[in-house]
Amino acid sequence: MKQALIFLAEGFEEIEAVTPLDLLRRAGVDAKFVSLTGNLAVTGAHGITYHADMLFAYDIAKQADMLILPGGMPGAEHLQNHAALGKLLLEFDAAKKFVCAICAAPMVLGHLGILKGKKATIYPGMESRLIGAEPVTDKVCRDGHIITSQAPATAMLFTLSLIAALEGEETAQRIKDDIVFG
Repeated sequence: MKQALIFLAEGFEEIEAVTPLDLLRRAGVDAKFVSLTGNLAVTGAHGITYHADMLFAYDIAKQADMLILPGGMPGAEHLQNHAALGKLLLEFDAAKKFVCAICAAPMVLGHLGILKGKKATIYPGMESRLIGAEPVTDKVCRDGHIITSQAPATAMLFTLSLIAALEGEETAQRIKDDIVFG
């Protein structure tokens, strides 16, 4: 079973975390919330507190198949300031393993240099944070092993792209049909 880790920092955008967790699990992926705070309870940007499945552990996280960064502020800034997460993201990028970010979180990938020479999207108005990337206005952008998306409203499309990347288009279509998605 493939594993996807969704990293939670104080102030994360709730929709951008819960949607991937829910739909990836429906697709048969071992999706988990990972707290970066040292506490399993993490509060999102809109005051909703979630219970993470695990605390950040580098040796465990490096075994995953996909890393997912929800946006939100100040959540994305906290992700960017987490040195061990940065190291993990760089390792995944070097290994061409899936690195995914939505809303403000692609700024973390830009900061790390992961987007150099890649197409990427981000929350409108934050394009300067896509350092080294060719910014696009697509709701979801996949360039190789890097998948980015724009905002809370694109969380469903983003997650369906993650499912297609990990489990194939047929599984993504099955999930779309199951949830009666457009």
